Amino acid sequence: MEFLVEDLGLLPYSQAWEYQKRVHKEVVRGERPPTLLLLEHPRVITLGRKATGENLLFPENWYRENGFEVYWVERGGDVTYHGPGQLVGYPIFPVGREVRRFLRQIEEAIVKVAASYGLKAYPTPGYAGVWVGEDKLCAIGVAVKEEVSFHGFALNVNTDLNDFSVIIPCGLKGKGVTSLERLLGRKVPMPEVKGRVVRAFAGVFGMEPRVKEDHREAQV
Repeated sequence: MEFLVEDLGLLPYSQAWEYQKRVHKEVVRGERPPTLLLLEHPRVITLGRKATGENLLFPENWYRENGFEVYWVERGGDVTYHGPGQLVGYPIFPVGREVRRFLRQIEEAIVKVAASYGLKAYPTPGYAGVWVGEDKLCAIGVAVKEEVSFHGFALNVNTDLNDFSVIIPCGLKGKGVTSLERLLGRKVPMPEVKGRVVRAFAGVFGMEPRVKEDHREAQV
């Protein structure tokens, strides 16, 4: 079995959200194979199903006035930040009722990516995501509709970590965030990371990747 990889580059959140829904319907109907969308977003704050707004440090209008878009969405989890230099992945995969297993598989793939850079990363029971030490490297939040997933993970590559200071990320007080750049002490080429993510997903999910013809930035 194969999965399709689409590299969408830098795409506003609203456009990516609508495209996810379209791809999701096609996967549900069996009109396309499982699909992994890879992209970056301009600065945006998203709030998942668990969010009440209490982990926003400012009123919503403040964010919009200071260069952040704000969206309330159907993924799991609380509040998080997306921005340039962060690799966002939306695996739109059939998962049936095995949602927890699917979350663990995403975590396993990201742990493999971190290990490929010599980093010891780990998931934390009870909280979806991947950590290095006490700092979160990758946030994960998915939604499942008609037994097919959408939304996904946000891996900090060369992210401006200062932008996380305007929220309580994932509602976890006293925890930090980190990035591959901070951990390795250098900029990390995004195409390289995309390629490692694709290979890790292929290994964990036991599927062959196929890069969509007009989206070839990922080095598979």
